[in-house]
Amino acid sequence: MEEIHRDVDTAGNEPGGEDALVGNVNKLVISPPGYTGAPRKGHLTFDACFESGNLGRVDYISEFEFDLFIRPDTCNPRFRVWFNFTVENVRETQKVSRDF
Repeated sequence: MEEIHRDVDTAGNEPGGEDALVGNVNKLVISPPGYTGAPRKGHLTFDACFESGNLGRVDYISEFEFDLFIRPDTCNPRFRVWFNFTVENVRETQKVSRDF
């Protein structure tokens, strides 16, 4: 499995902005801005690279908050009526806020 590490700026945005919402995230490890090195426990790994997955982008807001961008439904781009993705590498007592 290939892991992808995406750089985020201090506002939590990845390069490419809204245009980055083209495909699904694939084992995307989100680390705090400025952090280098191997992911630590609590640096969440998002994945939607499977049938029916539809998570297009993840923005780091803070250690406990992430903005998630759901891709439109395939047959009707006006709707986003469901979401399907996985989150891994969570600390046992970690609390996370997700904004869709």
